[in-house]
Amino acid sequence: MGRVKLTETVFRDAHQSLLATRMRTRDMLPIAEKMDQVGFFSLEMWGGATFDTCIRYLNEDPWERLRALKMAMPNTPMQMLLRGQNLVGYRHYADDVVDRFVQKAAENGVDIFRIFDAVNDIRNMERSIKAAKKMEKHVQGGISYTISPVHTNEQFAKFAVKLAELGCDSICIKDMAGLITPQNAYDLIREIKKEVRLPVNLHTHCTSGMAQMSYFYACQAGADILDTAMSPLSGGSSQPATESLVAALQGTPYDTGLDLELLTEIKRYFEKIVDIYASVFNPIAARLDTNVLAYQIPGGMLSNLVSQLIEQKAMDKYDEVLAEIPKVRKDLGYPPLVTPTSQIVVTQAVLNVITGDRYKMVPKEVKDYVKGLYGKSPAMIDPKVRLKVLCDEEPIVVRPADLLPPELESAKKAVDALGLAKKEEDYLTYVLYPQVALKFLQGAAVEEPLAKKQPSAPSASVSLKAEPIALNVEIDGESYLVKVAPAGMTIQEAQPKTPTDGVTVPMQGVIIRYLVKKGDSVAKGDAIAVLEAMKMEQNVLANKDGTVREIYVKEGTTVAPGDALMSID
Repeated sequence: MGRVKLTETVFRDAHQSLLATRMRTRDMLPIAEKMDQVGFFSLEMWGGATFDTCIRYLNEDPWERLRALKMAMPNTPMQMLLRGQNLVGYRHYADDVVDRFVQKAAENGVDIFRIFDAVNDIRNMERSIKAAKKMEKHVQGGISYTISPVHTNEQFAKFAVKLAELGCDSICIKDMAGLITPQNAYDLIREIKKEVRLPVNLHTHCTSGMAQMSYFYACQAGADILDTAMSPLSGGSSQPATESLVAALQGTPYDTGLDLELLTEIKRYFEKIVDIYASVFNPIAARLDTNVLAYQIPGGMLSNLVSQLIEQKAMDKYDEVLAEIPKVRKDLGYPPLVTPTSQIVVTQAVLNVITGDRYKMVPKEVKDYVKGLYGKSPAMIDPKVRLKVLCDEEPIVVRPADLLPPELESAKKAVDALGLAKKEEDYLTYVLYPQVALKFLQGAAVEEPLAKKQPSAPSASVSLKAEPIALNVEIDGESYLVKVAPAGMTIQEAQPKTPTDGVTVPMQGVIIRYLVKKGDSVAKGDAIAVLEAMKMEQNVLANKDGTVREIYVKEGTTVAPGDALMSID
């Protein structure tokens, strides 16, 4: 036992949890020099949702953010959150992409890689751990903590042993939903400490209201590092306040030794920053919510869920969806709820409630999960659900990435054909997010104005790019659907709603591709188009047997619930 070290999350997880990951680099740099003087164990400032948000909403290059912050804070180790084989995306990438991404992240400034896998499948972590060790960087092996009938402290400790055997330099208990009780924190850290001689880091969120007490019990059990956030961006679904913990531990055997006066000076800066981002501050994610002990949604997903329901005009079904989430999680073998499994479970729960028919609509990602493409589920997937989702397909048993051919060279050819790469990192940006990256690399991306954000429902899943917004407007008792767009933008003419004659979409999203063309014969239930909604791909199904007579909507168009895509004779 001795002094506890702190990992500061204000530049990554704190604003991901409370501000929908919208903090811009230009608002980080002015305080960087002061942050560098504190003496944090590390500063988490990259990875997670920051990469996606930079190119999708902020028109920023995430690689430039990394270099700029590293240059501004040379004395503090820069830390990133890396989702194992998923890197900073929502699917598994081929090994060649993993190797090069980790290499470039290290070269650009990442000193500590916190690597985890959503379902704690060690096979999904091996490649990225090996790549980071090859770059001689500190690897913190993450354990995705959760509570369920199939998860035990003994299992988690055994997983820590596997991580140590892979060469990890420290272990992180990653409690992304704020579920860990004080006693469990104490018991789990003691259990891990018995098995491995590595520093142990506890990461949690304040959602349930137990975090501060769990941290003190963690200190007593011998925790070496704790994750905290500067107070203006602490609490709720974020981490406990840095200044409060520093003050609480003063004069104890766990005293951090950090300067409270300096931290208070830094706090004043972030108070002003929070005012700037008031329009994206999410009151739902910021409040204490003991319901998390039942539905176990991590902080960042709460705001996403609200946004998904508002987008689908189904906010009245919020409580129903919350009740459905644990049922879906049980059906899918109790995955810990962290990106991407949190999105998978929550999106399926939303679909089950909106359609009124469980597993009638199944996103590609849910099908891939059930097939084993995200790794081995902690418990067996419900056989009835597996049959409904996969039909006669068999799940895989190999490491998912073994099925992926190399991706990097073909991505380079695609980018070079358009002449868009200015540096090698641009190829990686493209391979991670092809559609979003193209717009960004072409210089067509625009910075999302903060004022456009709805205060009640900020979320990384709400698209506020320059595209028409569909609104229902009532005039003299008559309801009209209108589309609003920025000046200078052409709005595609709204398609007639023909629920009796046409194939309609059940929810808002973007038609990314058609699977049939005019003149094709289709059978009722055939997949005829792919709709991207809530960051996932859903098949739109034919409503009758017949021939495709007309296609009304172009690929790439945003559609609203009830819009007709095509007619079938």
